[in-house]
Amino acid sequence: MREYVWLECNSCGERNYRVQKETRGAGRLELKKYCRRERKHTSHKESRKK
Repeated sequence: MREYVWLECNSCGERNYRVQKETRGAGRLELKKYCRRERKHTSHKESRKK
């Protein structure tokens, strides 16, 4: 089973990416991605769609 989650920038709080994630046995997703507001690569953490 897969679901869509948003990746939210840890420094500015903007949701920049929407990715698919495997739901069974998976923890929170955290990746280094490019933030357009900060204009650099920052850590992005999973946030559920509200």
